[in-house]
Amino acid sequence: MSPTSRPSFLTGPTDPRLWNITLGEMLKKQADTGPSRQCLVFPEFGQRSTYMQLHKRSLAVSKGLIASGIRRGDNVGIFAGNSPPYVELLFASSHIGAALVVFNCAYTSVELKAAIEHSGMCCKIVFTAPTIGKLSNDLALDMIADEISAHSFSELEEIIMLRPVASRTFSSYEDFISRGKSIPDSILQARRRAVSPDDVCNLQFTSGTTGNPKAAMLTHNNIINDGRFVGDRMRLKSSDIICCPPPLFHCFGLVLGLLAALTHGSSIVFPSETFNAAATLQAVVMERCTALHGVPAMFSALLELLEPNMDFSKLRTGIAAGAPVPRKMMVDLQETLNLREITNTYGMTETSPASFMTFTDDPVEKRLSTVGKILPHMKAKIVDAKGEILPIGCRGELCVAGFALQKGYWRNPEKTAESMITDDDGIRWMHTGDEAVFDEGGYCRITGRIKDIIIRGGENIFPLEIEERLVQHPSIVQASVVGIADNKYGEIVCAFLQHRSEKKRPSLKELREFVRLTLGWHKAPMHVFWLAEGEDFPKTGSGKIKKHDLKVQGEQRAKLERLAKSKL
Repeated sequence: MSPTSRPSFLTGPTDPRLWNITLGEMLKKQADTGPSRQCLVFPEFGQRSTYMQLHKRSLAVSKGLIASGIRRGDNVGIFAGNSPPYVELLFASSHIGAALVVFNCAYTSVELKAAIEHSGMCCKIVFTAPTIGKLSNDLALDMIADEISAHSFSELEEIIMLRPVASRTFSSYEDFISRGKSIPDSILQARRRAVSPDDVCNLQFTSGTTGNPKAAMLTHNNIINDGRFVGDRMRLKSSDIICCPPPLFHCFGLVLGLLAALTHGSSIVFPSETFNAAATLQAVVMERCTALHGVPAMFSALLELLEPNMDFSKLRTGIAAGAPVPRKMMVDLQETLNLREITNTYGMTETSPASFMTFTDDPVEKRLSTVGKILPHMKAKIVDAKGEILPIGCRGELCVAGFALQKGYWRNPEKTAESMITDDDGIRWMHTGDEAVFDEGGYCRITGRIKDIIIRGGENIFPLEIEERLVQHPSIVQASVVGIADNKYGEIVCAFLQHRSEKKRPSLKELREFVRLTLGWHKAPMHVFWLAEGEDFPKTGSGKIKKHDLKVQGEQRAKLERLAKSKL
């Protein structure tokens, strides 16, 4: 594409107008409009709720929060898989002006502790469960209980168990709700009236927690309108039923899934607590879903389990996001799963998350090669290293502005000022760190990442925290971590290591287990390559490691490894 003289500056449509309402007001509106309309389905828990049932339940949970001392501006944490209380707590917290802090359920106890401690993260209560999916939660529960006993957390006072467990003395979720029976309706209504659509209602972490975690502060207006415009692009109606396996601790599940559905009066199915391909396919068929969300790794797992008698005739749309969709997969999704109108989005947690999205009737080539067009009430530009706007067709850093921008990072004004910059016209821009290019039609193509983020199956992984962990091993002098291409996950973690000559080299299995002691399982390297004796990392004149060179080397070596294995 040859550059033109037109600047790389996009402005989204101003119609329809933005909603200026709270999450609670939005839910009540839908409950009043269609009280008996199906809203939530959790097959794994045998539970389904209408809009009115969710509304009333969320009010009861709100009273439990009030009785537990939660006030406007407080934070309530949840460390759990997709389950009915997750949705109830989101709305219950928002009813009284509190924010729900969602912790990644892949966190180890070390990562969870760091997240809770982050900048005095004042979660007064953390809701959790004895297991998350098939994994025991004992280590996290022991850690939180010990820290509370030692008064190590600044404000955390209590753990509430979403499901009872005989070996623990923590309060149960139902007992917690029962506390609220003494709270008069008048007190709850007064609390609800005090809530503003510009209040922070959700905090989501955007980076690794062992280094410098950042929690994006998202408001009612942020996530309601973002979910609404995403649903508009999917052409959602009240008759639609979304199957949503992505997690609620991520903007994908919470905004692109839950709020896209609820702002349109649609129904949403969360097939399992954590991703389960068989449960997802069963939910699509049994619930007659019309939409299906997922990252490419999820869709790959689904396509591997298809059976001839499965009926996908009701499916038409959905979102494939988190990583580029391979061409063959796009064909399979359209022809095998009937997802003829599947869309893709681009965004980041700091932008609630979507800022670009394709339309259901965009040509397949546009859905493969671009992330679509700018959403309503958003702006975007491509700038060079000096912040100057580049002509259309030129690559540079993507910056976005508009209603979806976070209020900032929780108690981190330095990082907020670094990422969110106000220009001479008073417009506040989020600098994404991603390299992109616009075409003449207003479509955006992401061409690379300025930062070193690895996107594995839709999850952002920061190399630094893995490098810091690896060099703690007595056999490793220096480590450099990059992401290399993978057909299933989009990218996987690859580590280049410099060996300490007097020590024995650990095996790949040993290194993966070493990393997993303090970091999530998905951060353990899939490939490890050792530098030869006397070899150094490729470096720039200033001494910085050339990660792009390592990425190329890693992909070449991984390919050779696969070829060698195929010949065995």
